[in-house]
Amino acid sequence: MTAVLPERATAQAVPAAHATDCPCDTCAAAGTGAADLMTRLAAVPGDRTAVVAGGREMTFDQLRRQAASFAAGVARAGAGPESVVALCLPRGADLVTAIIGTLTAGAAYVPVDPALPEERRRLLLDDSGADLVVTDGTGPALPGPRVVTVGELTALPGGAFTPVPVGPGALAYVIYTSGSTGRPKGVEIARGSASLLLRELEDEGAASGETRRVGWNASPSFDASVQQWVRLSRGDTLVMTDEETRRDPALLAAFIDAQGLTDLDITPSHAEPLLDLLTPDGGPRPLTLLVGGEAIGPALWDRLAEAHRAGVLRAVNVYGPTECTVDATAGWIEEPGEPHIGTVLPGLRMRLLDAHLRPVGPGEAGELYLAGPRIARGYRRGPRLTAQRFVADPFGAPGGRMYRTGDRCRLLPDGRLVHLGRLDGQVKLRGHRIEVQEIEATLGRAGATEAAVILGEDAGGTPCLIAYHRGGDATALRDAVARALPSYMTPSAFVAVDRFATTPSGKLDRSALPARIEAASPVEAPEQGAGPSGRAEELIARVWAQVLGAASIGPDDNFFKLGGHSLLAIKLVSRVRAELSVALPVKAVYAHPRLRDLAAHIEELTAATDG
Repeated sequence: MTAVLPERATAQAVPAAHATDCPCDTCAAAGTGAADLMTRLAAVPGDRTAVVAGGREMTFDQLRRQAASFAAGVARAGAGPESVVALCLPRGADLVTAIIGTLTAGAAYVPVDPALPEERRRLLLDDSGADLVVTDGTGPALPGPRVVTVGELTALPGGAFTPVPVGPGALAYVIYTSGSTGRPKGVEIARGSASLLLRELEDEGAASGETRRVGWNASPSFDASVQQWVRLSRGDTLVMTDEETRRDPALLAAFIDAQGLTDLDITPSHAEPLLDLLTPDGGPRPLTLLVGGEAIGPALWDRLAEAHRAGVLRAVNVYGPTECTVDATAGWIEEPGEPHIGTVLPGLRMRLLDAHLRPVGPGEAGELYLAGPRIARGYRRGPRLTAQRFVADPFGAPGGRMYRTGDRCRLLPDGRLVHLGRLDGQVKLRGHRIEVQEIEATLGRAGATEAAVILGEDAGGTPCLIAYHRGGDATALRDAVARALPSYMTPSAFVAVDRFATTPSGKLDRSALPARIEAASPVEAPEQGAGPSGRAEELIARVWAQVLGAASIGPDDNFFKLGGHSLLAIKLVSRVRAELSVALPVKAVYAHPRLRDLAAHIEELTAATDG
């Protein structure tokens, strides 16, 4: 194959609506060989524990009864197959009930994490065209044709658990990812694709055995959450991890052992500090770690392999775009060496192609295309974008499509893939896929004449976003991004420049932008006042300076305004524990971000310990 296939001429759009007996190739392929998730769920023994959330537990019988009531309420509200129900609910038992109840009604769900900024939540509701918005009754009012609470939907009995029959091509969920156009884009995934995902995780050994206890660690708005809740359909117990626990490695390690977790999905950034706290004699071992969301570095890869040899865990590196139903490849981490993403899962077919759409051989690099029954239906209300990314598959059956991942990979002789990075402006940070153009568009609307956002490192070597801007007030720009975008899309540093370097063709030269922050005061530096006073303030200032890479720290400085983020907060807590022998939880950094306040809190903890 030597000819270049123009995308516009060959792209195949996905039908906007799919009936239960839709004859299109996409729908027919989507259900190949996998039973529907709700059908499998109906057969799980009723006395098993389905959900553990805080102090609440639900058996599968209780879950099915709640889901039946929820489904009946959804139906009374007019939702059914191809309807979209927005779930604005935090991780918890109600969210599980709502997901299963929505699918029981034959409808699809779109997760809208309550932790997102209000502007972002409104945008998702508007773009998805949700027919119904479900909340827990707390938080600010949300727009929508009808807003109801979980309690209202489950107030009346729903009868027996009888899922509405839908075909494999019916819409299951819509999950939004960052968009290069400046707006997020909703990825539509079919029921058959989600069913195939679970079956392939089982075939790969990543979801195996009886009565497993699976930690739900991801945000509901992150597609890794799907990988977790589908485990209910095979009879596994879903254990919900609260926000405080998931962001504190010490609490998470204790939670894993106390809850007897057997499986956990985690990003490399959060796996690294957790490894120091997992012991061979704690909880069920080996713990299965599904590590994904961003690249694993060589050092972490070797540590995971060492933990595998010690019997502490079995780790699998999972890679996959949201457009390919969470996971596309899997590579077991059993030996030290070059990190890889393994081989493609059976529900997808790999195409590693050069710039002329010709297959590359072992040792060569190319762009990864994925085809097969698990690729998405397309982007919600985005036919043009769908046509750009889901293109004709010249190597498959007539009418077949393949998804352009934009990822560059190298093929190893044994068929495994090594991920080499992106071909465009997309980056991955702490498990989240981010189109930097979306952040740049927000900066432009907030007053920046020009803006460029890159993935770089802070002074301590931790990956972070850096925003370079010409024009605009740095503090106002930060506030505007925080109001409009999720916290993981807020840059750690805002650096003003007089002008941007350009390439010979006149385009912005991103490679000329410094990729490391040498000072952690990127937002307009505060006026220097009195320095830290007292032992606690002086020690905390020194630790902050080490973690943030700042030359000087004052008692009124704010950890997060100086470029701190969740991973640096973890590093800060570790240093405090080592240097001051104080068991400081990560939540204390969020509760007391000002140095003076955090030092006072530490003095209180020390006094209580001494007493």
